[in-house]
This record gives sequence, structure tokens and C-alpha cells, in this order.
Amino acid sequence: MDFAFDARTEELRARLSAFLTEHVYPAEQVAEEQRAALASPWDTPPVVEELKAEARRQGLWNLFLPDAEYGAGLTNLQYAPLAELTGRSPQLAPTALNCAAPDTGNMEVLAQFGDAEQRKRWLEPLLAGEIRSAFAMTEPDVASSDATNIETRIERDGDEYVINGRKWYISGAMNPLCQIFIVMGKTDPDGPDLRRQQSMVLVPRDTPGLTVRRAMRVYGYEDHHHGGHAEVVFEDVRVPVGNLIGEEGGGFAIAQARLGPGRIHHCMRLIGMAERAIELMCRRAVARTAFGKPLAGQGVVQEWIADARVAVEQLRLLVLKTAWLMDTVGNKGAHTEIQAIKIATPRTVVDILDKAVQLHGAGGVSQDFPLAELWAAARTLRLADGPDEVHQRSLARRELKRYRSEA
Repeated sequence: MDFAFDARTEELRARLSAFLTEHVYPAEQVAEEQRAALASPWDTPPVVEELKAEARRQGLWNLFLPDAEYGAGLTNLQYAPLAELTGRSPQLAPTALNCAAPDTGNMEVLAQFGDAEQRKRWLEPLLAGEIRSAFAMTEPDVASSDATNIETRIERDGDEYVINGRKWYISGAMNPLCQIFIVMGKTDPDGPDLRRQQSMVLVPRDTPGLTVRRAMRVYGYEDHHHGGHAEVVFEDVRVPVGNLIGEEGGGFAIAQARLGPGRIHHCMRLIGMAERAIELMCRRAVARTAFGKPLAGQGVVQEWIADARVAVEQLRLLVLKTAWLMDTVGNKGAHTEIQAIKIATPRTVVDILDKAVQLHGAGGVSQDFPLAELWAAARTLRLADGPDEVHQRSLARRELKRYRSEA
């Protein structure tokens, strides 16, 4: 980026870039080697804890939280370029800074909607990086892109809620450090307002009836870096009514509040992934020879690199505009732009990564380069936080609304 941010953002960006170069990139291979020696693939490699300690020592900790009481107090626009940098090493950097999903969204929920006891018991250890968390919303038996379809039941029984349901692709749940689940289910399944039927409750991992049944793979990857993605079953799980987050019927609204900043984070990390892909493409192109000249001299390769640079610059400006709108007019005012970045960014970055894989040949699909795993992560984000088609549907309806009223 050629343009400058405010002084604080630029200072943090310089420090974070140095931290990545000096500590994170060299640790990528170390983490893989350590993981292979662990008793469980879901345990955290020692080098990750070393990175967390160093990031905290350098003041690069909880940068995502806009509330200065809990985090760095940065705006969405200030945090965006920092999130981009972490996307260059999505396996390690977000975790090292305590800025990894789904913990980021869960901490935001607890900070904004949790009561004093909930913040004390769960938010504080999450902020300290002592535990991890999971967000249990998606279900295998219904189209969860429409949250009103959710079938998990949360029924009041005296001073307790009883939870029954099955969830899957619950990110982070395989990690033994994951100690708390935010579970979304229906407390009023027959209520007239479809968006007031859902509630969210806190369920500790050791609660009887909660079973982590299996790890779900993502394009063949188990995604150890993010604590895996689990199928989780809730069978007559009982928690105190004090574990309700906010109010009964407030689950849908809380989910929407949680997703706004998360989409900025995801999209800026995706841009960081694209930047690393372009860097790898360029290094490969100048170092390899085919048909008598470097790959960098092949017209098709030049087109790939040029198109990737143009696309990344366009995406970055759109995401930064969205972050600025969220800061100035709120999530509702930035609704169209939030959906636009969620549609455009994963789709475009998948294409850039695909070209980078192609340029690397067999190496592109191997474990010797990060490209295949980055591609799988980017492609998955065309589904996560709502599939492309849901955002296209909503965005188109907003665009058409004023013309229908005219007609």
C-alpha cells in the first residue's frame, strides 16, 4: 500500500511486520515438526506459546477489540491493515496475537452482551489467551445459511436450560484448550417472529451431555492450526439460566452483531493471503525456466501476476471503505458494502491462489508450499459466515427495492 494510515496504525503495522519476519515465518516449519511429535494432533505446539508470549511482550495482543477496556481500542479501519498482515501466515499469526477466529467473535459477544459474571469467568481468560472457545451454530440437518432453520432446542426447566441438538463444523472445538461453547438454539420455536425464536447460551466443555463426536475435514485438511472443526452433540445438556447471553430471543441479533467485524477480519486476512501468493508467484517465476526462458518471460504468467495485483488493490480499497463506513455510520449503514466484500474477496483470492498453484506445478499442491492449504481456507470462506448466494440475494434485494417502490 502506498497511502498512509494514522500514526498509531502505521507504527503498529511496522512492528507487526517485523514480528512476522523475525518470529512467525521462521516458526511455520518448526510448528509442523513439533506437531508431528505431539501426543495428540490437536495439542498446541510449544512454539505457538512462545510466539504468544513474545507478541504480548511487544504489545501486539488483542488488537482486534475496539473496546479499549479489553483490547487495543482500534477502529475497524485501523485494525484492517493489521489483519491483512496476519493473513500472510494464517496458520500462526492470528493465534500468536490472540486475534484468531472464532475467539475474536466470541470475545466481542461477551464484551458487548455478556454480564459481569460471564465476562469474569470466560472473557478474562480468553483475553489472556489461557483458554479457547467455539461458536456452535451450523447444523448438518438444515440449511444453516438461514439461521431461522436451526433445530437445536434450548428449553427452560426451572432454574436451568436444557439443550438438545447436533452441530457441525464447530471451529476450534477439537482443541483441548477450548473450554467454552456459545450455543445458538431456539427458546421459542413457535414464536410469530422468526428472528426472535433464537437465543445464545454458554456451555462449558465439561458439561454432561456435551459430546465432541468427531473432527470434520476441510478439503482433506484437519486444520490443526485453528483447533479443528468438530461435530458436537448436545443431549439433555443442562446449564444455569444465568448462562443465557443477553435476553431470550436475542440470539439472531447477537449473531448479526458478531458477524460484521468478523467479515472485515476475514476479508483483510484473505488479502494478506493473496499478497503472499503473489510474492510466491513472482519468486517462482524468476527462478524457474521452461521452454528456454524464465517463467517470468512467459506472457500468460505476466498476465496472471498483473491481474492479481490489480484485483488485490481493488479488493483492499473496497474492504477499507467498508471498515470506514462501519466506523462512521455503523454496521447497518455499511450493510451493502459488508455483503459486497464477502462476495468479492474470497472468490477473487481463490482465483489468485489457483494461479499461484498452477505456476508452482506439482509443488503447488504439495506440503512444501503453503498454497494448497491457503486455497482450501479461501475456498471455505465462500461458505463460512454465509455462502456467496445468500449475500448476493440480500444485496440484490436492497438494490432493487427503490426501483420497485418507483414502479
